[in-house]
Amino acid sequence: MLSDLAVLVRAPAALTVPGDAFVGAAAAGRLSARTAATAASSVCLYWAGMALNDYADRHLDILERPERPIPSGRVSARTALTTACALTAAGLGISAWAGGPRALVGTVPLAVSVWAYDLVFKGTRWGPAAMAATRALDVLRAAGPSGLRSVLPAAAVACHVHTVTQLSRREESGSSAALPAATLGMTASLALGLATVSKAPERRLPPPAVIVPLAAYLTSFGAAQARAVRRPTAERIQAAVGAGILGLVPLQAALVGRTGAPKVAALISAVLPLARYLTRRTSPT
Repeated sequence: MLSDLAVLVRAPAALTVPGDAFVGAAAAGRLSARTAATAASSVCLYWAGMALNDYADRHLDILERPERPIPSGRVSARTALTTACALTAAGLGISAWAGGPRALVGTVPLAVSVWAYDLVFKGTRWGPAAMAATRALDVLRAAGPSGLRSVLPAAAVACHVHTVTQLSRREESGSSAALPAATLGMTASLALGLATVSKAPERRLPPPAVIVPLAAYLTSFGAAQARAVRRPTAERIQAAVGAGILGLVPLQAALVGRTGAPKVAALISAVLPLARYLTRRTSPT
């Protein structure tokens, strides 16, 4: 049962989530032990969203993904919904425990956005924007009262997530080459923009804590999109989506590196090999 629940919530993909909290806190100059609790709260809400996603898609998955836990009968729809509710409550509880009632000012809107995406926006043209907004909120809430200082990092994460979500809408059917070409352009522009903005006046190049994870970002997510441009089949689009989900990790590392916290950036980057290994066993999409 636990292994089936792990598949339901796409457990390994949650390794891409804690970096949001560290990005927001680092940008606001608020890195502390509390940041780890904020990250744990985010993981619970992410898993809640994944369980709710399968609950909302249970009828569609009978046709498109019969191997998923609900259509295969390994997990009941009721259990999936209960899991989503319990994990949402856990996310809110951890947030309140770590930051007090004031922390819920940021966490409640995040939880609402997770549920709204799965139940309202996902199948609409507003789906990618709604998903992007959810991850932006995850970054901003970690910044606390200094949230305005995290607007640029939150926008960068939102831009990336919007790109991945656009691709994900075609991972079952495939697409024309125009879609991965457009998202590849957005990815390259984002990486170039972050590299340019991060340069200090006395530097000719960004610091290694920025340029190394950005290079990893481009060679993983960018390369997967380039392969999809050459042959935009469902298999290659799905591979690009998976690379994009994992691509959040080096992107988060680069954003933290911009704030002058290279050790924290290195710790975030170190998550990537483990995430790649685990997602070979359990698909993140």
